[in-house]
Amino acid sequence: MTELPTAVLFDMDGTLVDTEPDWIATEPALVEAHGGAWTEADSIALIGSDLLDAGEYIRRRGGLDMTAAEVVEHMVGRMRDSLGNGVTWQPGAQELLMALAAAKVPTALVTMSYRVLTDAVLEWAPAGAFQVVVTGDEVDNGKPDPEPYQRAADQLGVDIADCVIVEDSRTGVRAGMASGAHVIAVPHTVPIEAEPDLVIVDTLVGLTPTDLMTPFLDHA
Repeated sequence: MTELPTAVLFDMDGTLVDTEPDWIATEPALVEAHGGAWTEADSIALIGSDLLDAGEYIRRRGGLDMTAAEVVEHMVGRMRDSLGNGVTWQPGAQELLMALAAAKVPTALVTMSYRVLTDAVLEWAPAGAFQVVVTGDEVDNGKPDPEPYQRAADQLGVDIADCVIVEDSRTGVRAGMASGAHVIAVPHTVPIEAEPDLVIVDTLVGLTPTDLMTPFLDHA
């Protein structure tokens, strides 16, 4: 039996586009410029997080004389400059988006990046790739809270339980699982531990729209 997902909700950074190295580079640069210390573990702890939560972590960890919002403003500015030069798509991402469009499967982009950064990425995306976009500055509670994914499903007019979420981070997976959707993890910067009902794949390369739903039919 083959079946298409009702809708597919994608994370952005690390899942569709390889922006995580740019995010990670902005963190130690800011902290060290203010005389603080930063580690790889600190960067890993923030992957997939709400930006204000990340800003507060960076402010406290680095002892910065800045508010969390000021930290975020600095990081967003650095990232906006970087994205102006183009983006690196994760292998298989553009092909999967185009296949979903051809199959008429609704899609949403659900990211903790702010709208200004998301729009910069969307300039490089296939035309009409997403029917709904939810960004970190448009929700009350960011990932790992399920609100961003639930809001995307509501805007698409679909039941979240019938959706497939594609994520690369532990924080994003937690948000997806809490939402009640089916979740596929494509680990990128950090490994993701196996757990019941979570499907983990190595890459988006070669995945078709029906491939996104088949593992969950097999487990039903």
